[in-house]
Amino acid sequence: MTGPLTGIRVLDMTSVLMGPYATSILGDMGADIIKLEAPEGDLIRQVGPSRSGTMGGMFMHANRSKRSIAVDLKKPAGRDIALKLAATADVLVYNLRPQAMERLGLGYEAVAKARADIIYVGTFGFGQDGPYAAKPAYDDLVQGLCAVPSLVAEAGDGTPRYAPINIADRVVGLHALAAILAALRHRDRTGAGQRIDVPMFETMASFVLGDHLGGLSYEPPLDDGGYARLLAPERRPFRTSDGFLCAVIYTDRHWQRFIEISGREAWRGDPRFASHASRTRHMAGIMESVAEIFLGRSTAEWESLLGAADIPHARMHTLASLLEDPHLAEVGFFPVSSHPSEGEIRTMRVPSRWSASQPEPARPAPRLGADSREVLGEAGYSRDEIRRLIAAGAVTAADCQD
Repeated sequence: MTGPLTGIRVLDMTSVLMGPYATSILGDMGADIIKLEAPEGDLIRQVGPSRSGTMGGMFMHANRSKRSIAVDLKKPAGRDIALKLAATADVLVYNLRPQAMERLGLGYEAVAKARADIIYVGTFGFGQDGPYAAKPAYDDLVQGLCAVPSLVAEAGDGTPRYAPINIADRVVGLHALAAILAALRHRDRTGAGQRIDVPMFETMASFVLGDHLGGLSYEPPLDDGGYARLLAPERRPFRTSDGFLCAVIYTDRHWQRFIEISGREAWRGDPRFASHASRTRHMAGIMESVAEIFLGRSTAEWESLLGAADIPHARMHTLASLLEDPHLAEVGFFPVSSHPSEGEIRTMRVPSRWSASQPEPARPAPRLGADSREVLGEAGYSRDEIRRLIAAGAVTAADCQD
């Protein structure tokens, strides 16, 4: 392995999506990720179709480049295993509430006794110094708290809806990833580990409000907030005479060229189009007019016209057509590989390109407890000790045959 994080070990005590997404990227970068699962396994294993019934697509994509050990942390021997593994790890990541980690005897102070310079990262719902500290959190709940459904309602038909992707989990997972990398750099310089909390609510609030705080950034407020361009009801793929097309008419040059190819010469003297600021103020009405114009030609005609005018545009994919995109095919974005239990599977390439130390998936997502024996052996347990742990139910191995 030659990835940039080769030599770094991460004890991954996360489940579902937020934490696993972050640690899978660390694994692709070369880190040794030990996924510590409960005996029943990560719940997300059951989401979506799979050939074995426990390897759904979402799980596989968020848990590649990892090894799995299944441990019952409620048993004293299970807690001891977690601490022994933490002693060998550079980073521990968890997404239980901190109170639960304390009850398990795996709070920061206990883990830091096992390894003083460990980077101990919690990804959970809320900052621990506020009234929501002990509340559970899920993607939908955090979207709601951060105004995502209300923004969708304002931009649409008035019905609040969640974004149809796990946007909070993935945004917060990326923040956790950045925090881990920065903490590793800090430790390189100082030799010191630390505890890091990455709360979903605060992280997602900063993500949403970066676009929409607007005039509410000022005291007294200059407006009610919200970025007009993003909230325009017609900010969506334009319906053409035979389909849909995505187009972004954004700069002054774009608008001058669109006015020309659409034949709307009267717009040249319209003050609404005079500048980016004025277009933003009148975006709803402008986009409604543009939507009517797009209805007059086919998708292919608009692609030709917009291409000649150098106005940014793209076809609107479905999930199925995205898999056939010619650009993704050319860059080899969807390699097919063989999985031990699932057979042939389509994976996704690491999207970034490095001139040296190119990240690559180290291994496919593991079956539950597939690496229990190997990981325990590396931690210093003898074969007899491993057998006893399995017999006592403290550990589950994918193959419990001796």
